[in-house]
Amino acid sequence: MTRQNLVIDADDTLWENNLYFLRAFEEFVDFLDHSTLRPAQVRAVLDEIESVNSRTHGYGSLNFGRNMQQCYQRLCEREIRDGDLMRILRFAERIMEQSVEIIDGVPETLDYLATRHSLTLFTKGRPEEQKLKIDRSGLGVYFGHTAIVQEKDAASYRRLVREQGMDPQATWMIGNSPRSDINPALEAGINAVFVPHPDTWVLEREELRSGPGRLLQVGVFRDLRLHF
Repeated sequence: MTRQNLVIDADDTLWENNLYFLRAFEEFVDFLDHSTLRPAQVRAVLDEIESVNSRTHGYGSLNFGRNMQQCYQRLCEREIRDGDLMRILRFAERIMEQSVEIIDGVPETLDYLATRHSLTLFTKGRPEEQKLKIDRSGLGVYFGHTAIVQEKDAASYRRLVREQGMDPQATWMIGNSPRSDINPALEAGINAVFVPHPDTWVLEREELRSGPGRLLQVGVFRDLRLHF
């Protein structure tokens, strides 16, 4: 195969991420102990808060903690104490204390791809938090370039392609999120590979849309070896 530019997502593509947020949310629900709202209803309120706040504050565990604090202030049925809000923030802080759990098949697949193609790591979130996960993962050695942005939209993909001098027809975005990885990449005119993950964040889910680029779907990350 002609050498391609493989732009690869990080969270829930290379390593587990949303799993830890889900666990923090479970702790939050237990602490909230609402008398009538079920977890799914509490989650709907939190999703609404996150959808609004992410536009200005971005993503990451600390922002997630602040969003849970805001959700608590909206739903709490008892007097709110400063200690309550600090405890909620602690639920989120523990996310960053977790070891990075690499998804099965990722290291050997990256090792294979890096000898054949140009690899770029493209992720969004707080730069300090994302850099820490990259360092802990040990996977940074496979990538010739790393970019961390606040939002992965069509404009950010066009900018990446332009700044790195990539040929759009020979460039593929690989990731688990239709909203951030697949649809905006296709809209920007590059190709995309959808690698589904069972715990993809609900706000990253949407229907896959067509675009100028080509779309490929695989079952798991190691399947990339069959195509590249």
